[in-house]
Amino acid sequence: MRLTRLPIALAALLLATAALSAETTPPPPPAASTTTAPALPAGIRQIVMIEGVTEYRLDNGLQVLLAPDDSRAQTTVNMSYRVGSRNEGPGETGMAHLLEHLLFRGSPKHPDALAEFARRGLAANGSTTVDLTNYYATFASDPDTLRWYLSWQADAMLNSRIARADLDAEMPVVRNEMERGENSPFSMLMQQVASAAYVWHPYGRSVIGARSDVEHVGIDPLRAFYHRYYQPDNATLIVTGRFDTRQALQWIAQDFGSIPRPARTLSPEYTVEPVQQGARSVTLRRIGGSPIVLAQYHLPEAASDTYTALSIGTAMLADTPAGPLYQALVAKGLTSNVFGFARAMKQPGYVVFGAQVQPGADAQAALSALEHGLENEGTAQLDQTALERTRTAWLNDWKQTFNQPAALASALSDAVSRGDWRLFFIERLRVQALTLEGVHTQLSTWLLPSNRTSGLYLPTPDPKDAPAPAPADLAPWIGQLATDTERPAVAAFDTRPEAIDAATRRSILTLPNGPVALALLPKATPGGQVHAVLRMGFGSADELRGLGLVPLATSAMLLRGADGMSRQQIQDRLNALDSELGLNLDGNVLSVSMRSSREHLPDVLDLVFHLLRSPTFPEDELEQMKRSLRTDLEDDAASPGFLVRNTLQRHDQPWSPDDIRYTPTNDEVLAQANKLSRDPLQRFHDRFYGAGHLSLAVVGDFDPDAVEQHLRTGLNGWRKAPTYARLADPWYPMKPETFRIPAPGKANAEYQATLPLKLRDTDPRWPALMLANYLLGGSEDSRLWQGIRVRSGLSYGVGSAVDASAFEASGTWTLFASMASQNADALQTAMRTVLDETLKTGFTQAEVDQGVLSLLNYLDLGRSNDTYLAYRWSDYLDTDRSFAWQQHIIDQLRGLKADQVNAAMRDLLKPDQLSIAIAADEAGHGKE
Repeated sequence: MRLTRLPIALAALLLATAALSAETTPPPPPAASTTTAPALPAGIRQIVMIEGVTEYRLDNGLQVLLAPDDSRAQTTVNMSYRVGSRNEGPGETGMAHLLEHLLFRGSPKHPDALAEFARRGLAANGSTTVDLTNYYATFASDPDTLRWYLSWQADAMLNSRIARADLDAEMPVVRNEMERGENSPFSMLMQQVASAAYVWHPYGRSVIGARSDVEHVGIDPLRAFYHRYYQPDNATLIVTGRFDTRQALQWIAQDFGSIPRPARTLSPEYTVEPVQQGARSVTLRRIGGSPIVLAQYHLPEAASDTYTALSIGTAMLADTPAGPLYQALVAKGLTSNVFGFARAMKQPGYVVFGAQVQPGADAQAALSALEHGLENEGTAQLDQTALERTRTAWLNDWKQTFNQPAALASALSDAVSRGDWRLFFIERLRVQALTLEGVHTQLSTWLLPSNRTSGLYLPTPDPKDAPAPAPADLAPWIGQLATDTERPAVAAFDTRPEAIDAATRRSILTLPNGPVALALLPKATPGGQVHAVLRMGFGSADELRGLGLVPLATSAMLLRGADGMSRQQIQDRLNALDSELGLNLDGNVLSVSMRSSREHLPDVLDLVFHLLRSPTFPEDELEQMKRSLRTDLEDDAASPGFLVRNTLQRHDQPWSPDDIRYTPTNDEVLAQANKLSRDPLQRFHDRFYGAGHLSLAVVGDFDPDAVEQHLRTGLNGWRKAPTYARLADPWYPMKPETFRIPAPGKANAEYQATLPLKLRDTDPRWPALMLANYLLGGSEDSRLWQGIRVRSGLSYGVGSAVDASAFEASGTWTLFASMASQNADALQTAMRTVLDETLKTGFTQAEVDQGVLSLLNYLDLGRSNDTYLAYRWSDYLDTDRSFAWQQHIIDQLRGLKADQVNAAMRDLLKPDQLSIAIAADEAGHGKE
């Protein structure tokens, strides 16, 4: 489907302002995991269990954390090595990150790990920070997959190849990743500020390393680094989600138990950053983007009590829109936004506050206002209401993390990086115990001019130095933790398509002002969670003609004020309900996504209908939204990714500028944004918002009858919207053309190619085309990835995507890649070479069979996610389908032969018909 829309960054900006904190008997569900203490294999001992998270230790020192949870049919495995860029010596910067890349290059037993992940349907990746390197995967729960991935982790710990040839092949990829970071003014400013703030400690260095170190690193030092830190006594293995505890422990004992405890002893770390004794400043000048101001302050380590008070205080200061910084900067028109975050680090770290400066505003005045708000007035303005708001939001987020296996694995890994996995639970106790006086005291102690690094150097005649951080004392907090506690059991849910259809109550709720299509899927969930999507359609293309930004701006303002409620009161109400709302307008269909709980869903539905029916469109909020939009448009103008997308969306489009489907230029959007005012938004709402074409999909722990009752109440007496007519998205011819777009000052370039397809998803070729795209560029085992990412090393990310409408013969095949500007020509040539070779040779039956298994695994993984189920049911209500449609696709995939896949690909993939856009810095284009 090729429904053209407003530029992506525009839509993201407007919607971000509107989003608050997304007849046979089925077989028995999978066996429940073992949560009682199993008989432990030899060489493993249990240490402690806290709220269902159990720590084990192997004789070789490996720490194991198991958190079984049968509520979702997915499993996450995370291997965390306690090594990051902090552990690199002189000339070794970037080693930890390089090793992360090289581990995926494989071992003698597993020569291409990423390809093997893709074949098994694993959503896998790795990451490196200053304190930690981890490797993780989430997959549809399956004992064989878990068994294989555990064995891969053990093999990677012991036998990774770390070869010169792999390092040489991966080096252009790492350079490309480095250049992607260099494209971002914010990333570069953050790095330079950190470098100025840390004179001696390695936290002042970039995780990705110095280019000179990375490009000249020897293979022997890399191997030595690997053997020093990739050892069981320096690692934590985390498994969360649905799995059998007893079996998992047996496999862990088999795979890891034989690895010996290393004879080496890790050297102690001596470097301590001295207390800063004077303000420091950095100025960065680059092409493109909008001005940014930062103020960074040193903090104690994240394991300390002090850090918790400072972290919560940071969130209070930077809160939008109630926080002091927002009121001092955004409300007064100096900046388009503000932010603040404390970095949770193993050793004394830092907090950063900043803002994007409104175009045309005085950046120096904005920086001065930021510093003044932090070091003088801001802390005194924080009151108990602000603390409770932030505390509630933090505890809500903690609960959401605890109830999601993948998020819990990541959070436990983060706690390990900070020094102790129990910090995940200790932090909750600290936040609950926090007082306003404690927050004030710590902010006043640490937010000092002498402790600041910003965009300016400000001499201070009478400096006040911050104290040296005291060592963290966890003992008092550990004593308060309740051990041997388990999480509440949640029944397993059958995720087969036919089981989902059988469990879903579909109906039409007939009301005086129009019908409501319903898909209600009640099921047990952790914490009584529930996800829902409400859709409202209105009007036709002719009725929306000439309205420009008004429909999108109207939807973006819905959460900025309603009758009797300010923007902050709406946020506070959602916070109190432990719920989230998100809005998305697609043409003439408004989608409202909800995340709530059984207890609060009725109240959230009431709130949603109040917001939809009675928005107030406050003038001050509209002006702030317009300022943010102008800032984003300025950033888009220098973004290679936006430039290629916008160019291809506009190429040969059949729509006139007054059509709602027209894709505008940045200048056109800016002209429309400058003309926005309250009255057109109010008139649009009064005319188009109403009942008549509504649908609601709900998945989770809820009472279907109560939902229907609240729909009757919420919709009672609401006017009918103008008759909804779906916006047609017909296929249209596109003249093949190649666009070269200047992106001055950007080290990273972007490639995108588009091919319109005259194809509907009911076409018999569609399942074969889905698979052809997956094999061509849909995974780390695809032809494009292997040819351009692995063998050529030209791109950090390369792939393809295909879509087809459920309504008309209209689709798109898209190819994409990022690369260094000097590699733009080589990448374009490599892309064409892979396409030509693939069309010539086709795919083998072995590739087809493996691709089918991978796609089915990803579909299984999707159906284990309640948010996915809610959105899928919402789509099926639009198309009058059910999960039987997905089962039909699954059945078609299972029967595919290579000849069918190759024929579909050759019928539709025509490289000569591609329209191509490349955005690159011409100064670096073609240079090596």
